[in-house]
Amino acid sequence: MDVTVQWIRTSWTKRSRGGEAATRRNAAPVGFVLPPSAVGRDGDPFVHAVRMDEGDDFVPHDHQGDNLRGVDVQLREADGRLRVLPRVRPMFGVPPRPRRRPGVRLESGQWVRWRLNYRFSSGLRDWSYWLDTFNIAYGPVGAEVFLGAPTVHVDEQGPVR
Repeated sequence: MDVTVQWIRTSWTKRSRGGEAATRRNAAPVGFVLPPSAVGRDGDPFVHAVRMDEGDDFVPHDHQGDNLRGVDVQLREADGRLRVLPRVRPMFGVPPRPRRRPGVRLESGQWVRWRLNYRFSSGLRDWSYWLDTFNIAYGPVGAEVFLGAPTVHVDEQGPVR
């Protein structure tokens, strides 16, 4: 399966809901240049995970590999196309959303940007939030593939109050 997944998770608390901190958070990229090991691959899916957190001023930290374990996205290849559907977990953190679409089918050379957000409370601390952005390409890619406009864009962000 010739698939490249870039999973970006941005996390913050109520402290970054407004002002300068929110401006920095909202300026965080939705796509990054892929590491050299992602380009020209064939075979196993490649995963580029990027984390940005309020605690370190939304500086990106990345990890890479060829294992989809831990990535909350379902990928299924059939009839020369790739079906993509991020999983929504856990249910207690999901803001209200319209009914979910059944997935996106990509042909070779196409990619999707899918965005989901979550809100959590431990009951003892402030609210915490995260935004997952999945950039998923089917077929061979260049290093800058996720810096451009996606073939398909799905925005499932709900209100986080």
